Amino acid sequence: MTVILTSSSLALAASTSFNVVALGAKGDGRTDSTRAFLSAWSSACASTSTATTIYVPPGRYLLNRVLFSGQYCKGHVTFRIDGTLVAPSNYHVLASIGKWITFAGVRGVSIYGGTIDGQGTGLWACKAAGKNCPFGATSLEFTYSRGITISGLTSMNSQVFHIVIHNCMNVNLQGVQVTASGNSPNTDGIHVEASTGVTITRAAIKTGDDCISIGPGTTNLWMENINCGPGHGISIGSLGKAMNEQGVQNVTVKTATFTGSQNGVRIKTWARSSKGYVKGVLFEDITMNNAQNPIIIDQNYCPHNQGCPGQVSGVKISDVVYKNIRGTSASQVAMKFDCSRKAPCSGIVLDNVDLTYQNKPALSSCTSADGSASGLVHPSSCLAA
Repeated sequence: MTVILTSSSLALAASTSFNVVALGAKGDGRTDSTRAFLSAWSSACASTSTATTIYVPPGRYLLNRVLFSGQYCKGHVTFRIDGTLVAPSNYHVLASIGKWITFAGVRGVSIYGGTIDGQGTGLWACKAAGKNCPFGATSLEFTYSRGITISGLTSMNSQVFHIVIHNCMNVNLQGVQVTASGNSPNTDGIHVEASTGVTITRAAIKTGDDCISIGPGTTNLWMENINCGPGHGISIGSLGKAMNEQGVQNVTVKTATFTGSQNGVRIKTWARSSKGYVKGVLFEDITMNNAQNPIIIDQNYCPHNQGCPGQVSGVKISDVVYKNIRGTSASQVAMKFDCSRKAPCSGIVLDNVDLTYQNKPALSSCTSADGSASGLVHPSSCLAA
């Protein structure tokens, strides 16, 4: 008898799937399924198949603190999630740890679909009441990892940051949705720091802090088709809290809409000495729908006037382009460049910027900022040539 192996049968033979329910997970939202998920991860990492999948069926799966380590993984692992991962309702369980779901030192991990529910409303209420509350836990973090794909994931009600990309290379986030109350504190949608080659596309983010925040050491970051609001906008920073801090370079925001957000595109640095920098930034094809501060550079960031009063920022900001930006501002000062007198902003370019404010003329404000303007620029540029 002759046996013929087709390419499809070979692919089937080379694929392995682990269903978390078969390993003991319960989709009732009450039973702790942490052990079943870790068992699936351990089995997937030990597999020598070329395509290894962990499948999460429909249902609500309660997970406590979980760490997926790539230390012993032999191949790439894909999560296909049709259900919802739920954090403990008692925020103290995770808040003291600071993290909920972490992938550390992994390569080639992909997440497709699914929802993660941080159940952070109790912690938000604690903070709103002015009580003595813990800071809170990040919902999903990738750290020291590379070759990551996150597609179609929804993150809701995180205690603090929803998704953090830390010290990673080549990360692709597409079709991600983030949802939290507009007054939820410190609930950044996506935070990127000390990473390179990160791409964020088709993201819809509604939250109480930055829709996307960009920390020190970020290079080659591309963001496209982003919808933000409510939230604090897309922020590079805050930067410059430490003296020997890595810079931020080669950042692009293209085709974004900000609706009712506190800021549009923002760069903010602490008013203290630092060797950090920001350079090579492009904000292009952006629509503002009543953003409070559509375009802003703030180099005098000093919350509660603690740790920096009387100081000036040492972070050098240069080569920042604002191109094809239009829409409405919720404040009369639609463009504000409040740069450092110690390290003035340079190479700021305004190219076809048209921002309006109700029935009054919009204004621009500049301090220690040099650059140029071309095309239609409204309000009129205040940049020094």
